[in-house]
This record gives sequence, structure tokens and C-alpha cells, in this order.
Amino acid sequence: MSPHAGPRTQLPSPSPTATAAAPDDLHVEVRRRVLAAGPEHERERLLRRRRRLLAPLRAARRRAERHRRHPRRPRRRRGRSRPPRAPARDEGRPHLPRPTSPFGFEGIDPVPAGTDEVVVPKGFQWAPIIAWGDPILAGAPAFDFDRQTSAAQAGQFGYNCDYVGVIPTQRNGKEAVLVANNEYTNNELMFAGYAGASSLTDDQVRITMMAHGMSVVEMRRRDKHSRWTYRKAAPLNRRITAVTPFDIVGPVRGSELVRTSADPRGVRALGTFGNCAGGTTPWDTVLSGEENFNGYFTQPASAGSDRAGQALTRYGLASGSTAQHAWDRVEPRFDLTREPQEANRFGWIIEVDPLDPTSTPKKLTALGRMKHEGANVIISDSGHVVAYMGDDERYDYMYKFVSAKRYRKGDRRHNATLLHEGDLYVATFDGEADGTHDGQGRWVPLTQGGRSAVPGFTHEEVLVYTRLAADAVGATKMDRPEDVEPNLVTGKIYAALTNNSRRTAAEVDGPNPRPSNKHGQVLEITERRGDHTGTRFAWRLVLVCGDPQDPQTYFLGYDKSEVSPISCPDNLAFDGDGNLWISTDGNALGHCDGMYLYPLEGREAGHLQQLLSVPAYSECCGPLIQWDDRVVFAAVQHPGEDTGASTTNVLSTFPYQGNTQPRPAVIMVWPKNRGKGPQHGEGHGHPKR
Repeated sequence: MSPHAGPRTQLPSPSPTATAAAPDDLHVEVRRRVLAAGPEHERERLLRRRRRLLAPLRAARRRAERHRRHPRRPRRRRGRSRPPRAPARDEGRPHLPRPTSPFGFEGIDPVPAGTDEVVVPKGFQWAPIIAWGDPILAGAPAFDFDRQTSAAQAGQFGYNCDYVGVIPTQRNGKEAVLVANNEYTNNELMFAGYAGASSLTDDQVRITMMAHGMSVVEMRRRDKHSRWTYRKAAPLNRRITAVTPFDIVGPVRGSELVRTSADPRGVRALGTFGNCAGGTTPWDTVLSGEENFNGYFTQPASAGSDRAGQALTRYGLASGSTAQHAWDRVEPRFDLTREPQEANRFGWIIEVDPLDPTSTPKKLTALGRMKHEGANVIISDSGHVVAYMGDDERYDYMYKFVSAKRYRKGDRRHNATLLHEGDLYVATFDGEADGTHDGQGRWVPLTQGGRSAVPGFTHEEVLVYTRLAADAVGATKMDRPEDVEPNLVTGKIYAALTNNSRRTAAEVDGPNPRPSNKHGQVLEITERRGDHTGTRFAWRLVLVCGDPQDPQTYFLGYDKSEVSPISCPDNLAFDGDGNLWISTDGNALGHCDGMYLYPLEGREAGHLQQLLSVPAYSECCGPLIQWDDRVVFAAVQHPGEDTGASTTNVLSTFPYQGNTQPRPAVIMVWPKNRGKGPQHGEGHGHPKR
């Protein structure tokens, strides 16, 4: 998914090239990175290491200064008339023994689509932490596929986990809270004899409502080398579902656009669903994006020509279709012909406090309404919190939000209000599809200073009908912008552009350079002068996905014979050294989806390696890198989801714990034989019993 959830962020090792800055500048830079580095106890740990990190940097500066004053000629080896010429970038790297990643693994080979295995590199192991139906609340029964009830599901881990966050709760690293999105349900894999939503009983409809939302659960482990296990009925455990009350906060609170017959004041919404990616804030709350919310409503067959009608069409809410899970049968608010503004209460970024199970989650209206993939934040040098977001639809946009107030270290109550008000921007990109894969861009304001910046739109309309406002200012239409993540080591921003099979040759541009784009790309944004609150930036593509033998692909100039093929990047994360990790959804190369390591700097920049392959027809979500402990978390979503799959035509039995039906689950991958206790799944295959 963050803004990262849980990993212990490390500052980069001193680089020989980082010697020109004065010690005071280095001090400021290190401190800036520390203050942007996630949970508050992590920043304290990094501050204690500041002096040790600065010492070699200052020494490097002194050496550079001596070299400037007294340059030395390079020593030549005997038999050479001149120093060897460094190879040009387009000549590739020298052929050396196959290098390993910072985790010390060799990338796995692609696994054919439909293979029902979890595959990790030699020397690594994997294990499930928690799966659909595992009881987490007091009194919740053990999972029983054939006797599931809505009351049971309300206390059990939800279905189709996506975003994964881990927040340590003890300094010894042995206890933490796990937060996972539960995006949607596969009814055909959950209910025997399923023949469409009309075939569901009322209680089965409610089961699907209880299986959506988010799951919060405590975890513990014996030591940093051992397996994480979840704790049933722990104090922080919580389920957030399609009926959980939410506070509507920000400029839209109380607006006529979100008032309904059940909530005439427009201040309290019920439920969340379609929760895709997310992020963890520096004050230890979790952000989650409400993405594909439109299919949950029975819709009018047509829409009017006024702005509200235009918005219904733009958000996919005027097709005449019926609610995909028949929720309107048990709760009429999901019928837009009866409750036309209920849909305006979904499509937001939500904020949840996983450390307070009695808190009311919030819908953050200042960040705009769209098919939010997620949101991830960074603290700017000015102290303002900046959130980056993508609207996951073909031809939709990238956004950022800048808080009106500043972050206060240690003031969690104040910081929990930072996303309530601020300015919203949408991105425009310059540059042609000329093969250089770089250019300039601008953040165009949609709201500023508590007012609309879009002519003809009120402030509330910009935020509820954000897509229409972005259309009006001419934002750049992107190839499905999904996860957008700040790299806390470098301050640069990265976006997964998953694919766009509808883009024509006449529509290609710099950041979207291919027609009929089946494989996607990863975009890098560098804010001008490092100012995340500013409006100008430079951009480049750091990865153009596909088969490395395809001349259109790009891996930062790395030798393509040594990289893994990749298709459809979805979620992004960073480790403590600033390396990019990518998980995929919908691999169009005939392989299973998985997770990949992609160094962005240094000798191995562009050396894409696959760490993980997930089971048959599943999507790899998360990801989350717990760098100090060498642990990778991933969510395995919709295992066995394929045309014709059912409870009698089972295509996966993940997570292979004796279950006869697939169960989405959160897993961990870590080096084997680094601690005592049973091992689980080495290399290919299933976890050991």
C-alpha cells in the first residue's frame, strides 16, 4: 500500500556521491527524512542514530574537499595505456555472476497461470497469518464453510484482503496490530449453488455485507526470526463492515449533497466497501480507499442533464443495473431510485484508528470523491501533510492533497485532524510519446483556501463530483492510476499505472506511451526543489512493463536478459533502503501474479527480480516490507477466481490448511532457518503441516 504501514524505515547508507553538501545541510536532510519516516516511535529511533549516520557523511565531505584541493591522477595498471572506458548506459552492464537482491535471493522464474502454488525463492519460506473466516472477536465461532452465518462473519476475518498495514505496539518488536482491507466478495466461491444475486437468501446477503470492509487484529511472535500469529479476542481486534457508522468530516459534512432520509443532517454514513489500497499515517492511523462502489447500488436507467445527472453517468451510476449483491433487498438505501444521494456517501478516503477500537472511523471529504485506490502521506519540509492518490479507472487522474494545518510531533489528537481541511490538486503532464519517457508537470488546484478553484463549481460540488471538476480543468487522462506512494528515503513519488487496453494510437502521450496498453508502467514524480506542497514537478517512467524481449519495455537501462517479466503493476511499497516493491494484478503474459523487487538507484537500478508467485487466479496485494526483520507481508486475494469456478469446480485450495474451498489470506515470506520452530513452505509448494 504507505506513509508506510509498519516497516521500520532506515535511512540510506552514506553514498560516496553525497559529499558536496555542507554538514549543516546534511543535518537538515537527515532530520527531514526522519520526521517523514512513519510511526512516532520509529522517528525517535532514527533520531538516536542521526549522529552515527552523519559522521561518515562528514568524513566523506572532508575527503572530497582534500581531493578537490590536491587531485591525484588515477594509477594505471601495467600494460595499459589509459584507464578502461566505462560502458555507456545503453551498452548494458558487464556480465557478472547473477547478482542477488538486498534480501539475498535470486529471482524466481515466472509460474504459468493457473498453477495452484505459492512459490518463493530457495532459502525462503512462507506461512499464512490469517484467512477468511478465522475468528477474531470474542464469541466468534470457528469457520465452517457449510454453516456460515452473518452473525459469525461479523466476528471473523473478512473476505478478499487487499491493503496490509502493520503497526508495532511494543518496542521489542514482538507485538503489533495488523490492518487489512476486505475489498469485495466472490459469491460463486462462497455459497454452494450460487446462481446470481437473486439466488442468495437474506442471511447470505448479510454475510456478504459483513465480509466487506476492514479487519483489525493483534499479532505476536516469539522473536524477530519467528512467525507472526494472530490473537483471537485481543483488545484491539475489530471488524469494520458495510453497516459500521462513520463520521462525515471536512467541507462536505452537512451538505445537501450527502443528506438522506435516514441521515437528514448529512453527518453520519453507514459502512464502507470496495476498500482497495491504503496507507498508514505518521500518527498511526490507517487510510483506506473506497474504490469500485458503483456496482453495489441498484441504479436508474438514465440520468438528467444537470450536474447531479452528469455525475451519475461519470461515476457509473446510471446504467439501470441492479445491486450486484442484492443489498437493496435488506437495506433499501442501496436502491438509488429510492435514495438517490446514498451513493454520494461512498467513494471517499476513510481514516481508521486501529489503536482505539472504540473510535468512530471517518470519511475524509476534503480529499475528494472518486474510485479511490488509496492514499499515502508524507510530511513536507514546511510541516504540512501531503497525500497522494489515484483514481483507478481507465482515463482517470492522479491527485494530491495538502493539509491546511501543520504536523505536530507527539500531538496525536491534533494530527488526527490534519486531513479534515486543505487544498486538492489534480495532475497534468507535458511530454510526447517520443521514447525519452520524461517531462514536466503541474498540479492544478481544484480547491484552495476553503473555496472552489474551478469556475462554475461550488466547493462542495468539487469534492462530491471531483471527476467532473478534474475534467473541467483539463487533467491528463492516465492508464488506470492505482497505488501512488511517496518514497520516504528519497522524497520522490511513484505511481502504478496498471493498464489501458482502450487507449488508441492517437491518444498516446508521454506518461502513457503505448496504445492498447496491456501491461502498464510505473511513473516517478520529483517535486520541484523537493517541495511537496508546490505545483511544479518533473516526471519520468522508471519501468515500462511487459516481456523483456519486447523492445517497448524499459528497465532503467538494465540488461533485459537478466530481469523478470512483469505485467499489470498494482500496489507499490518501499523498503528501508528505498528500493521499490511491486505487486501485480491481472498478469497478461500468461503467468501467475506476484511480487517483485525493483532497485531504483545504484549498480542494480532496473534489475527487476520476482520474489513471490501467488496461487491460481489470485491477485498479489499488500505489499509491506518489514525491512529490519527481513519479512515481507502480502495479501492473497480471490484465489481460484476464474470463469466457471464454483464450489464444485474448485481451482484453488489456498492456503492449504485442509480446506476444500479457497480462502483469501494474509501471508508472510521470510528467510528460513533463522530461528527455532517449524518451517512452513520452502521454495515451491504448500506450507508444511
